[in-house]
Amino acid sequence: MFTLTPLEVEALGLSLRVAAVAVAGSLPVALFIAWLLVRRRFPGILVLDGIVHLPLILPPVVVGYLLLIGFGTQGPVGGFLKDVFGITLIFTWKGAALAAAVMAFPLMVRAIRLSLEGVDRGLEAAARTLGAARLRVFLTVTLPLTAPGLLAAVVLGFARALGEFGATITFVSNIPGETRTLPLALYTLTQSPGAEAGATRLAVISIVLALGALIGSEVIARRVSRRLGQG
Repeated sequence: MFTLTPLEVEALGLSLRVAAVAVAGSLPVALFIAWLLVRRRFPGILVLDGIVHLPLILPPVVVGYLLLIGFGTQGPVGGFLKDVFGITLIFTWKGAALAAAVMAFPLMVRAIRLSLEGVDRGLEAAARTLGAARLRVFLTVTLPLTAPGLLAAVVLGFARALGEFGATITFVSNIPGETRTLPLALYTLTQSPGAEAGATRLAVISIVLALGALIGSEVIARRVSRRLGQG
């Protein structure tokens, strides 16, 4: 029987919490930005698009350093949060969630954007001619039709957040029980002599977790697509 060690339980639990918070916090913003990029034309839209996708091409360490400058206790945002709300992100699991959210954000926006681009605008127009307000059209027509893209965004974001390493270790360090997620725990074991077996176990856990999420999301996506097709 495969029994998790205390180290594995700690790293796994922290990783799941960080990834869940990262996705939950990013999803509404990703939906809004994707809608903005698809449905609106304004000066600077290319700049916004570039900024959104910047974490995809920047080294994660650079992203972590920028977070350190902006959200550290001496940074403009981090200092404000600490002085006004007493919130500290650096060297905490909340900071790890922020780093994971930033790195996952471009993938989430892209998935939702592709789904939004496939929505039939004629259905929205028909709902509008029947007297539905814009918000109601969005909630009852656009959002359901975008459901597969939202699901894809959640899965991609969750998987990316689970695997985040560079930005996390740069921004919040590698603190046991606080910021040491699965990738950081695996890295720690690879640097420890005689810990190859533990590192292999963590690698297997990571692979199983990622595969489970992808397979589960595919099953759900097919069910959602069938229901939309029947509707």
